[in-house]
Amino acid sequence: MAKRKLGIVCYPSSGGSGIVATELGLALARRDWEVHFITYALPVRLKGYEENVFFHEVQTDNYPVFHHPPYTLSLAVKITEVAETHGLDLLHVHYAIPHATCAYLAREMLKPKRLPVVTTLHGTDITLVGMQPSFHKVVRFSIDESDRVTAVSDFLRRRTIESFQTQRPIQVIPNFVDVDRFRPGAASHCRFRRAGEKVVLHASNFRAVKNVPAVIRAFAEAKDAAASRLVMVGDGPERWPAQTLARDLGVEDRVQFLGLQDGMEEILSQADIFLLPSEHESFGLAALEAMASGVAVIATTQGGTSEVIEDGVSGYLRDPHDIHGMAESLRELLRNDDLRASVGAAARRRAVEEYSLDRVVAVYQAMYDELVEAR
Repeated sequence: MAKRKLGIVCYPSSGGSGIVATELGLALARRDWEVHFITYALPVRLKGYEENVFFHEVQTDNYPVFHHPPYTLSLAVKITEVAETHGLDLLHVHYAIPHATCAYLAREMLKPKRLPVVTTLHGTDITLVGMQPSFHKVVRFSIDESDRVTAVSDFLRRRTIESFQTQRPIQVIPNFVDVDRFRPGAASHCRFRRAGEKVVLHASNFRAVKNVPAVIRAFAEAKDAAASRLVMVGDGPERWPAQTLARDLGVEDRVQFLGLQDGMEEILSQADIFLLPSEHESFGLAALEAMASGVAVIATTQGGTSEVIEDGVSGYLRDPHDIHGMAESLRELLRNDDLRASVGAAARRRAVEEYSLDRVVAVYQAMYDELVEAR
């Protein structure tokens, strides 16, 4: 059988949608698919040469009459070029806006050739950005015009149907993790733990939705339960206020900001507890990667995390505004080594049994095969 060719459109940043898209493409390339990433910069987890993987940069041309460079149009044209030049069998776009819209434009420009389009909804494209009045109708249109639509959680599937009244069936395909890469003991040595300290970790893009102040406040309240350090990984608009808050709460010397980092599998394997108190998480990929690493997770109740974490068994779920509740769970885990180990082991088992890369990628591949054969 001829090698099948897949185009992937995603954001290249460290957010969950771009990470999942990149990891999916890499996994398929290792299964002998030819994968073409189409975006404005090299995806953050696309490092070095990978056989069967190609990157196509979208460049925008500015012109005085344009208030902003028309990225959407440039992306649609680039999709068309890649599809024609490389003979794509199908296109998978991650994040509804503007990617699903661009996919529709490209598909129209490619007629009479047929390019099936899969759209995966990841979260804020539906719950936040897509709900803006200026985007709502085009998001609904783009969903309805996709050949297949998937969502990363049942929470997001239900929210999409409620918010957009779409008649398009939405298949839930959860996020996944490479459990051989994200595992206990992935790091040979700890780069930031001091002797005798427990490490509490938070990783995000430091946007308001990640509720970063709650991380600092919960740690400040629980810090005396054991010798401990809070490590903050990532960057974004909330980083500076978080550093200021740590200073104001008197924990500046016990909070370490690492900024953006590669090799999250090594960093996570060095943590004892992972804290993710977001205002909402449609899935919580960072929490899943921590679970696969055998780390006890305290995460938000808002969104799809309750589908991933069994409260009190493979982690803890707490209201993002319940600082005292989060701090109490944090204290309990810091004090009790046996409990922390038990929760971390249960988290690892759940990641392996339900969310392993091989298990989930097989679902995507079956859907792709069906679309290509129908084409």
